[in-house]
Amino acid sequence: MKEIFLDHAATTKLDERVLKKMTPYFLEYYGNANSQHGMGRDAQKAVDEARDEIAALIGAKPSEIYFTSGGTEADNWVLRGVCHALREKGRHVITTKIEHAAMLTTAAELEKDGFEFTFVGVDKEGFVDIEELKKAIRPDTILISCMYANNEVGTIEPIKEIVGIAHSHGILCHTDAVQAMGAMRINVADLGVDFMSFSAHKFNGPKGIGALYIKTGARIGRLISGGHQERTRRGGTTNVPGAVGFAEALRLTYETLEEDAKYVASLRDRFIKRVTEEIPYVKLNGPKDGSKRLPNNADFSFEYIEGESILFSLDLAGIAVSSGSACSSGSLEPSHVLLATGLPIEIAHGSIRFSFGKRNTMEEVDYTVDELKKIVNKLRAMSPLFNEIKGANANV
Repeated sequence: MKEIFLDHAATTKLDERVLKKMTPYFLEYYGNANSQHGMGRDAQKAVDEARDEIAALIGAKPSEIYFTSGGTEADNWVLRGVCHALREKGRHVITTKIEHAAMLTTAAELEKDGFEFTFVGVDKEGFVDIEELKKAIRPDTILISCMYANNEVGTIEPIKEIVGIAHSHGILCHTDAVQAMGAMRINVADLGVDFMSFSAHKFNGPKGIGALYIKTGARIGRLISGGHQERTRRGGTTNVPGAVGFAEALRLTYETLEEDAKYVASLRDRFIKRVTEEIPYVKLNGPKDGSKRLPNNADFSFEYIEGESILFSLDLAGIAVSSGSACSSGSLEPSHVLLATGLPIEIAHGSIRFSFGKRNTMEEVDYTVDELKKIVNKLRAMSPLFNEIKGANANV
């Protein structure tokens, strides 16, 4: 059976060149980077070189890059670290209704500790309401956090504008760039952000390694106490192979980023065109303008049927997709992102995210659309609601 992976927003295949770069640090240079002997120094040298390379690629200083276990830890670190470091200054944080669960769940926990959160809304395409954000600012606001690009509908937010608003009020600004890194060229100095979260497995790097960019001078407390790793700010044995793999994956990604993004966008655009033209009662979620959404993202709602049914049917056809964020795929609740855009619950339940990668082909896109048409027709034929609507339209 043909196997087609269209869930690249959830994760990506490890590049074999990245694995080759990492392998010696599993088998040969396996010393603890915090140890003082030669093997430890060799490991630390590799970590330092990885940090230098990542910093150079994103316009940061090496001292501003802190390795984490992934994007979720980085998001947790920002929220908890800033709240506790600046609690005497204020206890109010502004974020958005469409953030990743790593942000929203952490915010809910911090609310129990006495911090206040304002969740800014978005328009029907997922763009943050800038005027609402401005009105939400208070004298005790200590942080504004907005994701760079949405993991479900692909909306690319105006982060530079949001940073400008935050800084004009003396407020720190964070962006979760987990989906953006690898899809677009990022320069933290140009954006002006104080904090930025990353995760290597989104751009053909290893799982279990991420990073938090912390701008020099930005106040933030620890998340993980323990040893003196990451310049005493993050305890825990350094993931040397992971750091090496992160840097190599980002370097390789940046070598062909624009070319790959253009190709992936062509796959996305063909898919969107065929689905909207050949399948009735569908809605494209997120921006209609392809330049304002991630090049790999196409999120559709299929009316009168459940997204989970489509997902499992596609899986049986050898096609891997998602019914939303992979981190929330076990939930039966409709997507909070789609609800925030104003999509009715019954339509949000019929949503599927297709996310393409540079190894996908036009033939795979066409095969997927062909299978999708069969699946949607079959499921709708079993839907009493669809048959009722179809019958009503036939009598008009």
